[in-house]
Amino acid sequence: MSTTVEKTPQTEPGPGMRFTNWAANYVDERTSASTAVKALGRKIFPDHWSFMLGEVALYSFIVILISGTFLTFFFDPSMSEVHYEGSYLPLKGIEMSVAYHTSLDLSFDIRGGLLMRQVHHWAALLFVASIVLHMLRVFFTGAFRKPRELNWIVGFLLFVLAMAEGFTGYSLPDDLLSGNGLRIIDGMIKAFPVVGVWISYLFFGDEFPGTEVIPRLYVLHIMLLPAILIASLAIHMVLLVVNKHTQFAGPGRTNDNVVGSPVMPVFAAKAGGFFFLVFGAIMVIASLFTINPIWNYGPYDPSPVSAGTQPDWYIGFADGALRLIPPGWEFVFLGYTWSINILVPTVILIVFLGAVALYPFFEAWVTGDKREHHIAERPRNAPTRTAIGATGVVFYAVLWAAASSDLIATHFKLTIEGVITSLQVLLIAAPIAAFIITKRTCLALQRKDREIALHGYESGRIVRLPGGEYVEVHEQLDDYERWRLLDYNDYKPLTVRPNDEGRITVGTRLRAGMSRWFFEDRVLPIEAKELEGADKH
Repeated sequence: MSTTVEKTPQTEPGPGMRFTNWAANYVDERTSASTAVKALGRKIFPDHWSFMLGEVALYSFIVILISGTFLTFFFDPSMSEVHYEGSYLPLKGIEMSVAYHTSLDLSFDIRGGLLMRQVHHWAALLFVASIVLHMLRVFFTGAFRKPRELNWIVGFLLFVLAMAEGFTGYSLPDDLLSGNGLRIIDGMIKAFPVVGVWISYLFFGDEFPGTEVIPRLYVLHIMLLPAILIASLAIHMVLLVVNKHTQFAGPGRTNDNVVGSPVMPVFAAKAGGFFFLVFGAIMVIASLFTINPIWNYGPYDPSPVSAGTQPDWYIGFADGALRLIPPGWEFVFLGYTWSINILVPTVILIVFLGAVALYPFFEAWVTGDKREHHIAERPRNAPTRTAIGATGVVFYAVLWAAASSDLIATHFKLTIEGVITSLQVLLIAAPIAAFIITKRTCLALQRKDREIALHGYESGRIVRLPGGEYVEVHEQLDDYERWRLLDYNDYKPLTVRPNDEGRITVGTRLRAGMSRWFFEDRVLPIEAKELEGADKH
């Protein structure tokens, strides 16, 4: 008995498919793009929700580029004086710069202009906020440790560039609010003896407000800063692929084995959907909530300086630092006025930002830890680091609140002097209290974890023993939860040891002292014998 098998006829690809295949082969033969795509497609991304913060920053930056391109077609950064002839009647006939005029045209006379202005502004705020939250996640989980110190520096550079990009864009409309912000910057620059006036002339092109500052800021905003930002972002992504992702502890998760979704096709599909969610959320916010209504402020005029003018939130800490300095901190020396009330906050802010940038190297020096780390730590298992992070956040928050000292005084019917004095006290006391409370809390949580890992958690079920004693039954954790509580390393303070010449240097003593301070209070991990005894019990 014979069986006949019919073959399905092969259909020839159409012209479009043939052209696509030819183009793909043409590009691949000259660039080996398929190799890079295959390598990237195998990249594993962990599934923990906190890793999405970096994605939000990336997607909001894409929204900034899209909306900014639209605004570039209609905005003119000229400082030439004209009279307003647009459709907003309250400003009809008012003398203003071309930059402010075209900003008003974008708001009232160009279809979709106001929506794009607000999309651009909200996306910029979200971009900086997501970078800050992403950096905090990296810091508190120790994801900046070897081999990711360089990527931390690149991420910090992205944060500084985002603030600079935001400030230059905030200043472009040449309205009263942005003009006051530029005036503050001009005053800070001129506070530096000898060189301050020359730097101001270089920046503004003339005596403030000058005629060239808006065109120069425009070039920075749409060309130089975005180019550096995009290059830094590309370096950040390359280092992310090279160094691999960190992940939280759990069964099967080691330094060499990342548990998650590959880029192709799972993560790419999720990332695409998440991008449209972020884009849609920004569009909804921009449609419903007004931000930076420049028509209410009017064109910039040096004479009116009103209370309640606030910078964007990410610049607030610098404004707050200026407000908290006591008055009278200036003197004349060598023929120059030394404005200590401006120099001191400037130096403090530079030191603060420098400490953030260089912290990974400080911790590596204090702990002597030279190993590679791919497992993210729970913040409670690094109490000193977590306390340092809380101290920095509170210090930043007090400065940020000080930028609204006038609004706090008017809204709560307080004296401005009382508000400033209270914030000055908080600037010193609050970070110290945050350090102590955070570290004590972390140690308490570690002890609680130790108790749960050894004896399980309370089940709420009470039983009576044969001897008449009542006890609560504890239920043991599953393997995953127990692993999460037990998987952390015990670091010990460095000991003072002489160098090759038999001497104990000042640097060695300082490092040992810092190491003792870093590890002076710690909860030891559970040993195998303790765990076996608890299981038998």
